[in-house]
Amino acid sequence: MKKFFYGFQYAWQGIRYAFKTQINFRFHSLAAIFAVSMGFYFKIQTYEWLWILAVIAMVFISELFNTALEVLVDLVSPDYHVKAGVIKDLSSGAVLFTAFFAFVTGLLIFIPKIF
Repeated sequence: MKKFFYGFQYAWQGIRYAFKTQINFRFHSLAAIFAVSMGFYFKIQTYEWLWILAVIAMVFISELFNTALEVLVDLVSPDYHVKAGVIKDLSSGAVLFTAFFAFVTGLLIFIPKIF
């Protein structure tokens, strides 16, 4: 049971690492706070909350995987290698794609409430 609870500690260490070292993770954290604040302000419906929370989770998950892949690539290939760059670009692209989807989802939910 002790190992089980250590797992949570390690997970939080990873999240803290991403927050401390990745400017994009901090930006996405602010965007998430903004989206949640807007949700409370506009009193969005339950199904809208589900979409907002789902896309926030997707962005954080993709950002954490991106950070993990970048650290792994730097460990395995400390010198420049074309394929190492491709791996980093692909994982970064996944975050960009997810963030764009989250942004569009936010627009679809909040634009009608603003106007």
